[in-house]
Amino acid sequence: MQVHSFLHRDTETYTHVLADVQQQVCAIVDPVLDFNPKSGRTATISIDEVIAFVKGHGWELVYIIETHAHADHISGAIHVKETLGGQLVIGQHITEVQKIFKQIFNFDTSFRTDASQFDILTDDGETLALGSITITAMYVPGHTRADMAYIATDDEKTVVFVGDTLFAPDVGTARCDFPGGDAKTLYQSIKKLLALPEETIMYLCHDYPSKGRKHCPTTTVAAQKLANIHVKDGINEAEFVEMRERRDVNLEMPRLIIPSVQINIDAGHLPKPESNGTRYLKVPINVLG
Repeated sequence: MQVHSFLHRDTETYTHVLADVQQQVCAIVDPVLDFNPKSGRTATISIDEVIAFVKGHGWELVYIIETHAHADHISGAIHVKETLGGQLVIGQHITEVQKIFKQIFNFDTSFRTDASQFDILTDDGETLALGSITITAMYVPGHTRADMAYIATDDEKTVVFVGDTLFAPDVGTARCDFPGGDAKTLYQSIKKLLALPEETIMYLCHDYPSKGRKHCPTTTVAAQKLANIHVKDGINEAEFVEMRERRDVNLEMPRLIIPSVQINIDAGHLPKPESNGTRYLKVPINVLG
């Protein structure tokens, strides 16, 4: 098993390539589409680097895995699929998130809330085969209702892609104030992750390093239990919930939440062009935040 991580610097998001190098197959986790909110322009410069890496190794892309419907970057899944193929994977509870945001954005009846935009829907404990690697879905709601972590295991080691549940120990944990989020639920989800063997490598979806530290895509269960500023050993559920709810009240909405969510709940498809050939996004006024 090999994992290669690519930092999208504008959104501080990590895209990971998980590969069985012997069988020449791979998965891409949380791909990012470049987006300039000032001009409304998209680009594929960053994700094309990942695509070129996969092509350069001659690997077959089997899965494009989304840990959840992101609120801080636009998914590059459709561009990856059009270029490399692969099946688009997300947790089955994405339907709940689709229903919530269909109402917020007042999408018409043509918007599907049955997750049929995706190819594979995973439930807790279900597995995917990637060569000799077994990928097991772990349901970890709290940040949203649909978050999944994905545990990858082969004969040599176990790693887990944690999505937006945990960050590096000096950064802490995900916010819970989005529609459908819940701090108590997130605490229970994190405890599931921290019950994995202490040597398990955790691959982060984001890193927001404190001053003086460089971006890093990984941490370990042991490091989280020892030093995570929000959920290290000794911090109980009540303390976590009080901290998380107090902190979340003062957080601004993510810079790209409005374009990101309405695109990502549709599997990364951009809105259909209107009669003039231009695609448009909607902005709900005085709803979020």
